[in-house]
Amino acid sequence: MTENKPEIAYLPPGVPPTNHGHTVAAWVTMAGITLGTLISAVGLVLAAGSSAGLVMFVVGLVVVGASLIVGLVLRNLGLGQKTVRR
Repeated sequence: MTENKPEIAYLPPGVPPTNHGHTVAAWVTMAGITLGTLISAVGLVLAAGSSAGLVMFVVGLVVVGASLIVGLVLRNLGLGQKTVRR
């Protein structure tokens, strides 16, 4: 007859929790990049007719750059995804 012995399973350590970018830093950064890209796209369409379109294109690029910096600052303030120390 077979005895019912519990089987011992050796599992690897658990996977650290991830939130797949659902943080304040990620949302603010992506909103800024989207807005800057939209401004640049409209400026690019208007650039064919006037110099105001070129200015609008450059302003859109500045908005994208500023949103990247704001995202880094928010991440460093603790509003981004937590880092895993190994």
